[in-house]
Amino acid sequence: MTIATNIRQIESQLPEKTRLIAVTKTKPVELLREAYDAGCRFFGENKVQEMVDKQPLLPADIQWHLIGHLQTNKVKYMASFVSLIHSVDSLKVLQEINKQAAKHDRIIDCLLQIHIAREETKFGFDEPEVEAFLQSPELAKLTHIRIVGLMGMASNTDDETQIRQEFRSLKQLFDRLSDFQRSNVQFRELSMGMSGDYLIAIEEGSTMVRVGSAIFGTRN
Repeated sequence: MTIATNIRQIESQLPEKTRLIAVTKTKPVELLREAYDAGCRFFGENKVQEMVDKQPLLPADIQWHLIGHLQTNKVKYMASFVSLIHSVDSLKVLQEINKQAAKHDRIIDCLLQIHIAREETKFGFDEPEVEAFLQSPELAKLTHIRIVGLMGMASNTDDETQIRQEFRSLKQLFDRLSDFQRSNVQFRELSMGMSGDYLIAIEEGSTMVRVGSAIFGTRN
């Protein structure tokens, strides 16, 4: 199966409102070019440095998404071009994104990462934290970011019932928080679902699926 065939197959399963984010971490630029030629325009990287290295080597109309855990000291390297940051999990990170975006006269779109998995290893806010966060006066001061939705990762399990329940709980939280609008909070994206569980995520309301191995094959 070619990369183009894999992309076509995945995109044929996506509803109109759901976009494919090709997860390109650890993949060489040649494979990213193949995905681009097959129509992919949204590329997701886990590490800032890898994204920064690849970005100048590829077409300018690619939208780069950071999907991995973000440290504050790395924000400045991608602030001039990153399109969406999926993994905001603290006010401190958001303040740094705001500061670096201001230097480039940009507003950077962000998703708040919610901890829905049973594993303790995943990052993110829990429900009471995110509700308090959205009402905090500190958030209102950040004029160079826009919170456009939520991101979550399901537990690493074969139990589809559990995965579905985790995605469903995230969608319910998304719907509840969608009523909360501020100038820099405009909920429209729900990033959930990866190679192993994106079909469940789509059924539960995902607007972005982050797919790597189902496009490129298993990681080297």
